[in-house]
This record gives sequence, structure tokens and C-alpha cells, in this order.
Amino acid sequence: MLENFCYKHKGAFLQTLHPVAALTYLAALLLRPLIFNHPLYLVGILLASLLAAVVSDALGEWFSYFTVGLWMAALVLFLNPLLCQSGETVLLSLPSLPLIGRRFFTLEALCYGAAMGIRLLGVITAFALYNTLVHPDKVTGLLSRFAWKSALVVSMSTRMIPALARDLAAAREVQQMRGVDFSSGNLRQRLQKYGWLLELLLVSSLEGSLQTAEAMQARAFGCGPRSHYRHELVRPRDYLCFLSGLFALLLSVYARVRGYSAFSFYPKLAQPAAGNIVLFWFLMLMFCLLFPSILAWGWQRWPFLRSRI
Repeated sequence: MLENFCYKHKGAFLQTLHPVAALTYLAALLLRPLIFNHPLYLVGILLASLLAAVVSDALGEWFSYFTVGLWMAALVLFLNPLLCQSGETVLLSLPSLPLIGRRFFTLEALCYGAAMGIRLLGVITAFALYNTLVHPDKVTGLLSRFAWKSALVVSMSTRMIPALARDLAAAREVQQMRGVDFSSGNLRQRLQKYGWLLELLLVSSLEGSLQTAEAMQARAFGCGPRSHYRHELVRPRDYLCFLSGLFALLLSVYARVRGYSAFSFYPKLAQPAAGNIVLFWFLMLMFCLLFPSILAWGWQRWPFLRSRI
């Protein structure tokens, strides 16, 4: 299960982007659900995130995050009409309860809870794409140009959980090969078996920290100017995806300021004003978000396009 939350390089198009281009595109996916509350825009963001996961062969990892977010969205959908009593269209009236009084379920509160649940899913799936498409070392490599000590701490922290998960799986497999059955015995016996795993994990972590310290000392870390093992290439695909993400951000802010993405839930559900304008800006923004995925689809199927970008 933890493997779905760790970066795995698959050679996908979006994984080959320069980290600045990838982060700009992902920032557009992340900030749009925070800027908009219009249901049409929120659903479009979720679909754009899903398509990016499909073309990147990361659908399994994406669904792992989506499943977690779906439970949280369902909780928001249930709690909002229960706690929020705003809205004019009453769907259900509960009997009077001690301390809290009489509660009403309104259509407006239900729709607002659904919209906020979709917004939450959009944010969570944006982080899912970041975790599956951007190598952590590339991001810390960008930070190391400005704060190399902080970048080192971040790099070691981000690799801690995948390293612990890998060591735990290896220790469990070794114990099983030696005849240890973790599912047998009573609760005390099972806790004792898992305690052995924790001891092995602690020892391996201490050994790993010593090896890291020795490697840093052997490379004279912090004793002079930094050297670069490799430089990230900037290719036409990076410019295209960077501009696509940048345009998506700018158009989102403009649409928000001009009110093209406004939608009112309270006190009564508002009719979408200027529907043609809303649809036009929605299609413009969706094109900017879908352009990297369309480019990735063509990159996978046309060798000529792959050689050009």
C-alpha cells in the first residue's frame, strides 16, 4: 500500500519535464480548486487530473489518493448540511434534539458540501500527481541553489518514509523465510513478532544514518563550493508545458476577478449568469490544463513528435 505513495519512475512524458515546468503545471492544478467554487470548474479540474494520471501510467497511485479523499469528501457532504442551517430549500426536517434543537437539511447546504468535497478531491489529486510525476531530488536540486543545507534536510526527510517502507518489507520477508508467521498466535505473540521487526528497523536506520554521514564526509560536504552531478536539460516540451501552466494560472485569476467563475450557494442556489461566457472561459482553462496531457498522448504514439520535443 505504501508503494503507491512513493515516486516510481516509469519514463512517462510528464516525468521527463524540467522540474520548473512540472511544478508550474501542478501549481495550476492545485490553485484552481482553491480559486474557484463553481461546480463546473471543480469537476473539470478533477477530470484534468485524472487524464494526466492516465497518460502518465499512474492511475493506480492516483486512485490510492482519490480513495482516501473520497471518504473525506463524503464526510464533508454529510456534515455540512447537518451543521449549516443556511438555505431556503428545506429537504428534510429532523425532530428537536436536546442541546442542539431542531435541525434542517437544505438543498443549498447539500450542494455546497458536495462542491467542497469535489474541491478537496481536486487538491488531494493534485498532490497525488506531484508525488507520482516529480522526482523529489529534482525539487530539492532546485532549492539547493539557494539554501543547500535546507535542501539536504528536505531531501533526507522525503526519502525517509520510502526507505523505511522498503526496509520493513525486506525485514518481514526475511523473518517469514525463517518460519515466522505474523498472523498466528494470540495478540501478545503477534505484538512480540512485530516488535522484532521494529528492532530490526531501528538498527537498519542507525546503520543507514552512519553510512550517510560517512558518505558526506568522504565527499567533503560543506567544505567548499558545490559541484553539480548533472544539469537538467531544457527542451521544447518544457517551454510548452510551462507556458500552458502559466496561462492557466493567469486566466484563472482573471476569470475569478471578472466574476466569470462565480457561483452563489446561499441563501438560494443561483442560476449561472452569462452561461456562454462561463462556458467559454471554462473551455479556455480546460485547454490549458489538458494541453500537457494531449502532448503526452502524442509523444507516446508519434516518434516524429518525440524527436522534435
